[in-house]
Amino acid sequence: MIAIAGFAFASLGASLSLPAAALPRYRISREQLQRVLAERFPRRYAVAGLVELRMKEPQLQLRPEQNRIASELAIDAAGPALARGYTGLIDLDFALRYEPSDRTLRAWQIRVQSVRLPGLAPDAAALIDAYVRSAAQRALLEVVVHRLRPGDLALADTMGFEPGDITVEADGLAIEFVPRALR
Repeated sequence: MIAIAGFAFASLGASLSLPAAALPRYRISREQLQRVLAERFPRRYAVAGLVELRMKEPQLQLRPEQNRIASELAIDAAGPALARGYTGLIDLDFALRYEPSDRTLRAWQIRVQSVRLPGLAPDAAALIDAYVRSAAQRALLEVVVHRLRPGDLALADTMGFEPGDITVEADGLAIEFVPRALR
């Protein structure tokens, strides 16, 4: 196994039909993911001047068994429709996809598992829950989780490879590179 510029290579023969174990991979640590997401928060969303939601930096949990990333996202809700401000949590998870136009990994297939705003009246909680689910999906849809630099892809590109499958592992992500002709 040879490691060069973030890639791991296992005896790459001249053949383009390489076994999966021989394909180059690029690794991204959990800490790198957390750092990139921290730069994109907090985010604010308003509901017709009635309620404003402030979504704070997500705390990531890698779920290799589902090939997804889970997150606990702290939120603040306030505004004229509420008697006071409330603090709560959104539990969600998402998959990842590669966007070749800007070399980014993006959140997609976002699923909101729960919205918790303790102390909020049931009717207001139902309204906020519905809005938060919609806003969270819009807020996080296409959020850039990581951006590959041109240098990160240079070696793979010269060898005729491009990003393929993204695998969530216990300590980060692994991006498998596949021969360009196969995608």
